Amino acid sequence: MSITDLLGAEDIKKAVAAFAAAESFNHKKFFEMVGLKKKSKQDVEKVFHILDKDKSGFIEEDELKFILKGFVPDSRDLSDKETKILLAAGDKDGDGKIGADEFTALVAES
Repeated sequence: MSITDLLGAEDIKKAVAAFAAAESFNHKKFFEMVGLKKKSKQDVEKVFHILDKDKSGFIEEDELKFILKGFVPDSRDLSDKETKILLAAGDKDGDGKIGADEFTALVAES
């Protein structure tokens, strides 16, 4: 399954382009722009599993840095600051990674 099976390719392109500048990433706006906010919990979980590149059941800090590449392969990496902000927003239990439930909650509160 690919990300475009769940989200519109044009929406993804527009969202990634909107945050092309360094230090501009805003996960709340991004999740809304790609259409993730309108998806069911099941679809959000499917996107989580696509973004969980090592299939560990968690999106760790090193995977978060490349989250935009999960949507568009040639997009930029998040800065360390952007990555830490995203991790802090999503890591509800403080274990240093984002699980599927934390990801769905992060999207829902965006």
